[in-house]
Amino acid sequence: MANKQALNIVKMKKMKTEGVPLSMLTAYDYPSARLAEEAGIDLILVGDSLGNVVLGYDSTLPVTIDDMVYHTRSVTRAAQHTFILADMPFMTYHGSIDETLRGVRRLMQEGGAHAVKMEGGLEICSTVSALAAAGVPVMGHIGLTPQSVNMIGGYRIQGKDAKDAQRLMDEALALEAAGAFAILLELVTEEVAAAISKALSIPTIGIGAGRYCDGQVLVYHDLLRYTADYREKRFVKTYADIGSLIREGISQYVQEVKQRTFPEESHVFGADESVLESLYGAAVTKGAKS
Repeated sequence: MANKQALNIVKMKKMKTEGVPLSMLTAYDYPSARLAEEAGIDLILVGDSLGNVVLGYDSTLPVTIDDMVYHTRSVTRAAQHTFILADMPFMTYHGSIDETLRGVRRLMQEGGAHAVKMEGGLEICSTVSALAAAGVPVMGHIGLTPQSVNMIGGYRIQGKDAKDAQRLMDEALALEAAGAFAILLELVTEEVAAAISKALSIPTIGIGAGRYCDGQVLVYHDLLRYTADYREKRFVKTYADIGSLIREGISQYVQEVKQRTFPEESHVFGADESVLESLYGAAVTKGAKS
């Protein structure tokens, strides 16, 4: 999409006002991001979920700032006309503001990200304020926060009772007041996500948060079932099963190599007779032709 122009945070807020939903997708490498941009995606998130779906970890906790910079750089090279966010990984924004700014600077200067995303509520509001004051667009992330999975007791739905619903509302309002330009709501009950979306003037992006957020995000590998051991998720819709196609394609390749049916004649390159003579000698070459 050569004529496509990347969104900015002013346009996103206008889209919320006009009721135009935002589409967001994770991507972690050049081909994935290039395909997402060509398909017309609004935002790309280089999520620390790459730890689970690309690097083979069982959580996002081992992902480092070096990992995020490396993958963000790949994505920004591919999708030069799309708004790109990068996750701040575990324990890179809970220390001093100087340490946080170093990480942000790397993601934006080295990685080329337009904005960063940070998990947490009231406890990160002062950091969000400092980053916003420094000119850094920050997307908040509340509800299920995978970096805190050991504290919240696993991957549990958030906002199932009145107390938890009020906590989420308070966190969302505080993040908006701190200067966040948008908030991601993960695994939040639909009613609570709808109430938060209505209360905020900034966009909400939902994943497993129902139908009434201002936008939706899915993980690239979930949307396309691009994995060897896919696990069904209630909040995910599969739009293409490329994992099965990849497995079938590789399996056929293996069989054809074993059966010597690949490569075929159409896949090989012939040499001039002079080359054959230099390799085998003129007599041998002529004898082979007779």
